[in-house]
Amino acid sequence: MEKGPFSVEWLAQSSRGGGAREMPGECRPSPLQTPPSVPADSAREREAAEGSSPGHEAGSESSAPGRSRTKFSAAQLQELERSFREQRYIGAGEKRRLAAVLNLSQSQIKTWFQNRRMKFKRQTQDAR
Repeated sequence: MEKGPFSVEWLAQSSRGGGAREMPGECRPSPLQTPPSVPADSAREREAAEGSSPGHEAGSESSAPGRSRTKFSAAQLQELERSFREQRYIGAGEKRRLAAVLNLSQSQIKTWFQNRRMKFKRQTQDAR
């Protein structure tokens, strides 16, 4: 059986940069040939090259790939803190409302509340 593109051997060799020896009977595409289902420039690569999206700060410290840290505005923080003082655990309806009003995603709201509860817990433990 011939080993074509997308075989385990082909993928392993292509991820090493092509330094491995060719296996007997292996069909290796030329370096200029790319598989048709893989776009030359993926959306994730374009986003990384363009920098950060609105509401995000481009950090010079890149400890892990992925989303950069959200820089909340003073108005957003004020509304989030007000909502936290009223209730430490946010419901689905309030999360949707805050996301719409503050122009943030629901996952950003959820994460902010999780982080704020941990900060509150640290503050109350330090006060003892």
